[in-house]
Amino acid sequence: MKYNRLGNTGLYVSELCLGTMTFGALPEGTVTHGTSSAANSSAIWQAIGQVGQADVDKLVGRSIDAGINFLDTADIYSAGQSEEITGRALRNLKIERNSVVIATKAFGAMGPGPNDKGASRVHLVDALKNSLRRLQTDYVDLYQIHGLDSITPVEETLSTLNDLVRQGLVRYIGCSNWMAWQVAKANGISAHCNYPRFESLQAYYSIAGRELERDIIPFLRAERVGLMVWSPLAGGYLSGKFAAGNGEGTRRATIAFPPVDEIRGEKIIAVMRDLATAKGVSVAQIALAWLLHQPSVTSVIIGAKRLDQLEDNLKATTVSLADNELAQLDEISALVPEYPRWMMDRQSLTRIPAAFVPAAKDA
Repeated sequence: MKYNRLGNTGLYVSELCLGTMTFGALPEGTVTHGTSSAANSSAIWQAIGQVGQADVDKLVGRSIDAGINFLDTADIYSAGQSEEITGRALRNLKIERNSVVIATKAFGAMGPGPNDKGASRVHLVDALKNSLRRLQTDYVDLYQIHGLDSITPVEETLSTLNDLVRQGLVRYIGCSNWMAWQVAKANGISAHCNYPRFESLQAYYSIAGRELERDIIPFLRAERVGLMVWSPLAGGYLSGKFAAGNGEGTRRATIAFPPVDEIRGEKIIAVMRDLATAKGVSVAQIALAWLLHQPSVTSVIIGAKRLDQLEDNLKATTVSLADNELAQLDEISALVPEYPRWMMDRQSLTRIPAAFVPAAKDA
């Protein structure tokens, strides 16, 4: 297991992060407090979650044994159950608090009231208090804003996060599902006000979904902001099961999220399958290994319901991809050039000095 710096901090996190979205089992018909019809029922968590305490203890224990020191959760996962089960697992396994980096998130609706969601001071203070209680800890290593609040001024959010850090309740802050300019604006305000900045962005990125490379990844690299990748297998699509026609009964068969261009995806999986066969590994391991070879990636979040799934994902850290293999994968999954990138690439050529060609010697 390798360890990478989180953003521009001195904190090191494992290249694989254990995601806990599968933790928790809401009773069928439970009403949650989202804004869509899907989120207003337990359907999404019935499909994603259903992993109880005993199995969670095994998953967390095996992850720690494999060298993972990074756990990511959120208050909305199974309406708080994920945080509760995660905190209980760490206690059950007698894992020392300072040996793990715990990340959680706030933004989603946790109640029926108008102030039970968003990134306002009112909600964030209450949300963190409840997350700490569920996780059975005094502080969170990384506190992330789970989405962009179009109502609350970003200055209010940043001021609140600054207070939470100063109080010792939060060590570092991050955000999730924000655009590059939004993170840049927030970090500019933080620099002006002497607030802690966002050290990480959690975003969807996979070999079948490389849109992040258009604008966000260049920004993250330039500003030394860390990248935590969610859904690295595109909701199970990159396991290869769907292209093989046997995806029935998997999560993606119930919830096709995140969206994937399957015509393009089948070509990508075909190349990955050939590489996987040649190396004697799974298609999923190739997909994860491709991400682990990307210099912009800090940590890849993996989620599992069963130990065999976790074991398969863990093996991705041992898969080495040669330059020619990476080039092959990059070519088949390349984005279609969009403006202004193609124009910027064209204009940048004018800044490259012409090659020096020495004069021919006299005969």
